[in-house]
Amino acid sequence: MTLPKEISSGTWTLDMSHSEIGFTVRHAGISKVRGRFTDAQAEAHVGQSLADSSVRATVSTASFDSGDANRDAHVKGADFFDVEKYPEMTFRGTHIEGDGEDYTLTGDLTIKDVTRPVELEVEFTGVAVDPFGATRAGFSAEAEISRKDFGLTWNAALEAGGVLVSDKVKINLEAALVKQG
Repeated sequence: MTLPKEISSGTWTLDMSHSEIGFTVRHAGISKVRGRFTDAQAEAHVGQSLADSSVRATVSTASFDSGDANRDAHVKGADFFDVEKYPEMTFRGTHIEGDGEDYTLTGDLTIKDVTRPVELEVEFTGVAVDPFGATRAGFSAEAEISRKDFGLTWNAALEAGGVLVSDKVKINLEAALVKQG
């Protein structure tokens, strides 16, 4: 279990303008709705090994964007995220394992003051120095959660059977981290 050899020790922060925190959820049992969160901060502290490295992230729930203003207002309201009462969701990594390009990042995801363990399957996509001299590292990650586990239980029954919004939510991350100092 080792760090990618291109990743140096130190602090790396999320460059949100070159990253995406996305999700997919099934709607009415027949289609998928995709969206994203547009405001987040994250920091990775890279040690000499995976065991002494850590990741923390905070996402603004008010930055939820699915491309439909009416749906976004509903999801930001009390039926789902209740952004007035719970303006952030957080992730705190608790364990990292893997080697080379593929890793599993286990951590605690907190939504609406409910914390549950989540496993992210992470792919390291490389390191590059940009034209301005900043060292960047790229990662892709995926996870699947039950929204009910986090108190996001609103739904509506369909006339033909089933429900309007699936319980399963797929999380997709594309992260660009910038080495600090």
